Amino acid sequence: MMSRSYTNLMDLATGNFPTFPKVGKRLPRVMTVPGIISELDDDNCNSVTSDVLSSVCQDRMIIVANQLPLRAVRRPDNRGWAFSWDEDSLLLQLKEGLTEDLEVVYVGSLKVEVDPNEQDDVAQTLLEKFKCVPAFLPPDLYSKFYHGFCKQHLWPLFHYMLPLSPGHGGRFDRSLWQAYVSANKIFADKVMEVISPDDDFVWVHDYHLMVLPTFLRKRFNRVKLGFFLHSPFPSSEIYRTLPVRDEILRALLNSDLIGFHTFDYARHFLSCCSRMLGIEYESKRGYIGLEYYGRTVSIKIMPVGIHMGQLESVLNLADTEWRVGELRDQFKGKKVLLGVDDMDIFKGISLKFLAMEQLLNMHPEWRGKVVLVQIANPARSMGKDVEEVKDETHSTAKRINETFGRPGYDPIVLIDRPVPFYERIAFYTIAECAVVTAVRDGMNLTPYEYIVCRQGTSRLDDTHGAGPNAPKKSMLVVSEFIGCSPSLSGAIRVNPWNIDAVAEAMNVAISIPEAEAQLRHEKHYRYVSTHDVAYWAQSFTQDLIRTCADHLRRRCYGIGFGFGFRVVALDPNFRKLSIDHIVSAYKMTKSRAILLDYDGTMMPQTSINKTPGPEVLTILNSLCRDPKNVVFIVSGRGRETLSKWFSPCEMLGIAAEHGYFIRWTRDAEWETFVQGIDFGWRDIALPVMKLYAETTDGSTIEEKESALVWHHRDADPDFGSCQAKELLDHLESVLANEPVVVKSGHHIVEVKPQGINKGLVAEQLLSTMVQRDKRPDFVMCIGDDRSDEDMFEAITTTMAQSTVPMKSETQSPRADVISPIIEVFACTVGQKPSKAKYYLDDTVEVLRMLQGLATASDQATKNSSTQVALDS
Repeated sequence: MMSRSYTNLMDLATGNFPTFPKVGKRLPRVMTVPGIISELDDDNCNSVTSDVLSSVCQDRMIIVANQLPLRAVRRPDNRGWAFSWDEDSLLLQLKEGLTEDLEVVYVGSLKVEVDPNEQDDVAQTLLEKFKCVPAFLPPDLYSKFYHGFCKQHLWPLFHYMLPLSPGHGGRFDRSLWQAYVSANKIFADKVMEVISPDDDFVWVHDYHLMVLPTFLRKRFNRVKLGFFLHSPFPSSEIYRTLPVRDEILRALLNSDLIGFHTFDYARHFLSCCSRMLGIEYESKRGYIGLEYYGRTVSIKIMPVGIHMGQLESVLNLADTEWRVGELRDQFKGKKVLLGVDDMDIFKGISLKFLAMEQLLNMHPEWRGKVVLVQIANPARSMGKDVEEVKDETHSTAKRINETFGRPGYDPIVLIDRPVPFYERIAFYTIAECAVVTAVRDGMNLTPYEYIVCRQGTSRLDDTHGAGPNAPKKSMLVVSEFIGCSPSLSGAIRVNPWNIDAVAEAMNVAISIPEAEAQLRHEKHYRYVSTHDVAYWAQSFTQDLIRTCADHLRRRCYGIGFGFGFRVVALDPNFRKLSIDHIVSAYKMTKSRAILLDYDGTMMPQTSINKTPGPEVLTILNSLCRDPKNVVFIVSGRGRETLSKWFSPCEMLGIAAEHGYFIRWTRDAEWETFVQGIDFGWRDIALPVMKLYAETTDGSTIEEKESALVWHHRDADPDFGSCQAKELLDHLESVLANEPVVVKSGHHIVEVKPQGINKGLVAEQLLSTMVQRDKRPDFVMCIGDDRSDEDMFEAITTTMAQSTVPMKSETQSPRADVISPIIEVFACTVGQKPSKAKYYLDDTVEVLRMLQGLATASDQATKNSSTQVALDS
């Protein structure tokens, strides 16, 4: 039994994890019905494989983030803490989109350090009054986790900053990664204390907790888990530089639903999965999904919105009204451009100042008439980079003000202090244009807030003498590198690095005709007001429910160690093939059909030399010598190769090229499965394939006697996949009137005659055995890839039909092929979704099982010979 500490998950980082103090005792689960909570530290609760039910019966949403949506302050007497909701927290605002009957529990850390002696009391208070479960991280761990790995590694990398030197971004520090994993485990432990795995949904937020899904999935295989990334996800060229790239990707894939703000971010994530893990995505009926060991991991693309109610309530405050009036007097007769940004290296504040300088140089008429107000929020991270940005910002503003300023006029007003929310709203209200020049940002809600504030309220309109139907207008200059840019089609999008272009965009924004500004504002306001934070939360929750709908129906297996852990979701009837069971059935039957794939089934796909070894040939000969057996190798390889490889097996049947060529024994003639095929289509298909092979580096063409195959396994994954889709469409178009099938597979596009597949080989084999008066009562079929699924399906269908007596003339001719008491063993290699009923883990197990059957045949032959000798 696995211990609750999951030390094996911790070893994945490098083995030696730092020792941190124990963090508090376990909290009781939230109870909504009377009852007794059993001891949570018993064996069943700690079992990795058991999904223990808590006493909670109501559906809940457990929201997990780095910080709880709470404010905490010390009481004046220094005895204890006072807590209140943080109304600005997105986690609190998203409740607007959840149904009223869905209970919400928050898990996260506090923004203050709580003494270990107070942690139990604080935890109990937060659970009872706020339904919050605090994760207390020791100060040294929190520093390494948040200020270390999150802010020194993930945050810069996700914003496209490479650690090219020790002083630029910081080199990878494995001890910080270990702290990140340790912190994620503490958060996961807190979730485990309150979760009811069959009922609750878990929603994890942002890059601070990217490996948490693995801890939860390992403990509760069927947990209903969503993850939303609030930062950009970089392109694969950037992300692949991260030493722990695979661990994070696999951890995210242990979620059921992964959300991103924009298609670009989702596309980059999918490209990383393809290039680094070899996992391709599919789009079905508007939903994007990744098949990951039988589970479908859905991808959600939905930008977050703002809380309309909160903004409108602050707009109606008396303080806001007073401040708006004061600012209008202060900037009377001037056009106000507004920037609201955090003081960090990616917000591009200095680029914005340089653009303002260029505007005043290019358009002298605006001197004294336009002001750029820049509100600089405190930085969320620390370090030399932040200090350098701050110094540059102040020096640039000072230089420009000295150049273009005059008494009573500064072109740049830099507000480098915490600004109350109502005051920020007031600045939005009086600004002619909002300017966002971030060089990379996940979403950035500043433009959304600005648009709503420019819409105003009836109270503000009355205060300033504007009628209720007075036209509203707003203008936006936004960087094309921020997440909200695609949703603001009326904004002027700019490359913030192009100073001249930004300056001209600012000029257009303050010069544009009022009618145009009104139309743009109306378009933006319609979108922002309907796609608010409630809409975002509701949409994400609905998709999470849809994705998790079949969880309880699936049978799940946890496999792998460390962050290689994943859950395999299989059909309830799918199970591992017992060697003892199949050998027992084998001994009791008299007529057997054995169909074996070769590559990936009897020979590992990774082997360079595919020639069968002595062990394989010995096993096959033992099986073939048994007069009760008909043994066939069914392969996609050509007949010449298979003839050469299996020449020592005299009685072995071979179906080459997926069954186009069939030979019953070594000395028998080859037969073609379909007669009279016209291969004129090859002259059409081959030139098309050669064109794509020439233009796709790493691709090759395999010319079989019956088929043509274009391989792109060694090509660039994205380009190869794109070219494969184009080739598929091209071939389907030019071969529309030819008797062929064009299909795509794993890194291939294949053209072959109609009516050729391994399933038809299975049917033909069974029918021929009946014709030869050898009706099979034992059928075994083993394969590892998609082409073998046709065999599994054919045998399963034939078995189902064989249970019905063949009396009707319209009944399928296959219905009486096999005995009603047949033993059927359709088996795939590896635990994965399949039409087969059984699986074996790998080629080693396949050969071990076949050796068991061969030994049984040899023993039966020996016993028969002994009996003959005794009788004589």
